[in-house]
Amino acid sequence: MLQKKDRIQKVLFWLSYVFRFIILIEVVSAAWQKDLLTLFAGIGILILTFIPSLLKKNYKITLPTEMEFLFVLFISLSLTFGEIRNFYETYWWWDIFLHSFSAILLGFVGLLIPYILYTEKRIKTTPKFIALFMFTFALAIGASWEIFEFGMDQIFGFNMQKSGLIDTMWDLITDGLSALILSIITYFYIKRKSKIPLIESLIEKFIKINSHLSKKR
Repeated sequence: MLQKKDRIQKVLFWLSYVFRFIILIEVVSAAWQKDLLTLFAGIGILILTFIPSLLKKNYKITLPTEMEFLFVLFISLSLTFGEIRNFYETYWWWDIFLHSFSAILLGFVGLLIPYILYTEKRIKTTPKFIALFMFTFALAIGASWEIFEFGMDQIFGFNMQKSGLIDTMWDLITDGLSALILSIITYFYIKRKSKIPLIESLIEKFIKINSHLSKKR
């Protein structure tokens, strides 16, 4: 079982670099074709995929391999495939899928720190508050992403916001609904100590590789 998990970890690790390599190919292709818009956007996208590494280096926060892979996957699907390869225009459901995906991913990220502090009895709080924090964290990042989309449209000439206000509002609604569903599941997970294997596994792994975060100063 342990060997199987190690293999999965290695596969996800290398898949993260496969997606980064795909972005690099887009950058080289854009440079060859003298497409400055795609070139600079591609470089920016590539830098974004290394945010987990920057967190580890500067803040000593290490994400589980699964979470780092999902982060790189989201950046690649959203910007490389969505914008550069025009998937937003080709597939009507692409935007909805990505916003649901991101809300769930960000909601889970928003769960980790307060949940660790809660289980370590470093803070006094309730399952309700943790679930609410998850929801508001995911929604706040979703709103920040809309600002990012606006910036990309204005600076690089992308069309990430499509129909403007209507697209933005539907994106935020999708973010909110997805985050709400995850928050409700999390509330019952903490309240009733239910067993949700995926969530439990990632939380335990995050706590293990970031044990220094729960140490009292």
